Amino acid sequence: MASESTFDVVSKVDKQEVANALHQAQKEIVQRYDFKGIGAEVDFSGEMILMKANSEERVLAVLDVLQSKMIKRGISLKSLDTGEPYASGKEFRLETTIKEGIAQDVAKKINKLIRDEAPKGVKSTIQGDELRVSSKSRDDLQATMALLKNFDEADLQFVNMR
Repeated sequence: MASESTFDVVSKVDKQEVANALHQAQKEIVQRYDFKGIGAEVDFSGEMILMKANSEERVLAVLDVLQSKMIKRGISLKSLDTGEPYASGKEFRLETTIKEGIAQDVAKKINKLIRDEAPKGVKSTIQGDELRVSSKSRDDLQATMALLKNFDEADLQFVNMR
């Protein structure tokens, strides 16, 4: 009897790459002429990135710099959850959180997608903040991976292929 092959679907972000992108963005903001004298800065604490500037347009420009640095470092923008700019005293602030793990509602959508569109022998189970996908055929698993690469709601990686 053939054993089942499995892989895990996860959503993880490399913290060191985030720190590197943040550091590069901070350096660029300090050096750029259009950010001189407007109080533009980027701070990072745990899962939260806080951007500050003296106007809403400038804080969005700081976000653009940060996003371009993250893309260059290979971090998907799907893993960022950015709020709306808000006024805080004389400055505008913008908060961004880094999403790690697959939320339950997103995991249920992935589960339904696999059930509806993946090959027939493929099964998936939710295990905390990741999914385990199993099948007797490795080809079916690879077809499922190709199907999930087009999923838009989260940045997905595939690990532990056995």
